[in-house]
Amino acid sequence: MNWLTFALVFWIGAWGLNSLLANSGWRDTRAVRVFVPVLFGVTLLVIWEGLVRGFNVSPVILPAPSTVAQTFARSTGLLWGDFHQTVVKGALTGYAIGASAAFVAAILIDRSAFLTRGLLPIGNFVAALPIIGIAPILVSWFGFDWQSKAAVVVVMVFFPILVNTVQGLREADAMQRDLMRTYAAGYMQTLLKLRLPAAMPFIFNGLKIATTLALIGAIVAEYFGSPTRGMGFRISTGVGSLSIDLVWAEIFVAALAGTAFYGIVVWIERAMTFWHPSQRK
Repeated sequence: MNWLTFALVFWIGAWGLNSLLANSGWRDTRAVRVFVPVLFGVTLLVIWEGLVRGFNVSPVILPAPSTVAQTFARSTGLLWGDFHQTVVKGALTGYAIGASAAFVAAILIDRSAFLTRGLLPIGNFVAALPIIGIAPILVSWFGFDWQSKAAVVVVMVFFPILVNTVQGLREADAMQRDLMRTYAAGYMQTLLKLRLPAAMPFIFNGLKIATTLALIGAIVAEYFGSPTRGMGFRISTGVGSLSIDLVWAEIFVAALAGTAFYGIVVWIERAMTFWHPSQRK
């Protein structure tokens, strides 16, 4: 049995098993909810492997998953260094700074009609600017190390979080605010006990959007100047040297990091907004 036949047989069998589980009485169990997407992903890898090996595709065009796995296994030290440079230093630092600044700015906007009419339109304009245009400027300002990547991430995550937070702070309706005033609650008491809890789903929506933007911003910024490490740097040089298996290994690390980052934010959201209807079972 050649690779193409094996991939086809595996795909048919996995399709049937997934359909059976998705329509069975166990479809709502945690095990099935985890197993079905895992099996689907494994099926895609098997089909990828079968097509590459069956048609003898050059590794320069598309390496097989097994080749990428071998490259990943022997390059863990290099991949860890790139991960630390791009994700830990660039993406996470910029994410923390951008999210904190956006939250403070949202509170100020909520207190000032002038900032509401002046800053938000500018924010929407800046949010529409392409990263390709922003990254070279910030790299020239902050240098080639991780600081410039963090600056790009700050710009990318600031406005999505700001807009969602401002919108969330307006979710408490007039009757609820009047009730707080009836209890002689001041602005800070109303903010902490009513408006921020009501805004939490919107705030976390912005934070979840920003997780993807942070990683993309840090990687793309490295294309415009970086020390001899970093995921974007490695992808750029790997394509230039035709080390496509290393490029795919970096992409795999980026996908794992992005998924883990998003999952952590979702876990925090569920812990802090367990009372919200969207989190109830």
